[in-house]
Amino acid sequence: MARSDDLIKGIALGVGVAMLVPVVVATLAPVVRPMARQALKAGIRVYEKGRETVEELNETVDDIVAEVEEELVDAREAANAPEPADEPGYDDSMDDSIRH
Repeated sequence: MARSDDLIKGIALGVGVAMLVPVVVATLAPVVRPMARQALKAGIRVYEKGRETVEELNETVDDIVAEVEEELVDAREAANAPEPADEPGYDDSMDDSIRH
């Protein structure tokens, strides 16, 4: 009989909870609703601030990438540019003939 007693207690508890839940929700709604609204507002503010921060970070990274690319282009141009002669009209090929 212990099983049927436990079953009856469980059913009674379930019915009692089912009857009390609407009353508790109606009682707590005026308190819980403003708290939920404040929590949602705070979440939205955090999300927006995070989005702004990520956008600023992306802009900074884009600026750095553009600067690095410009430096690389300048370095390539400097490496490919012919070296200016020390003296105008000076021919390096003459040095080889003198040294031999």
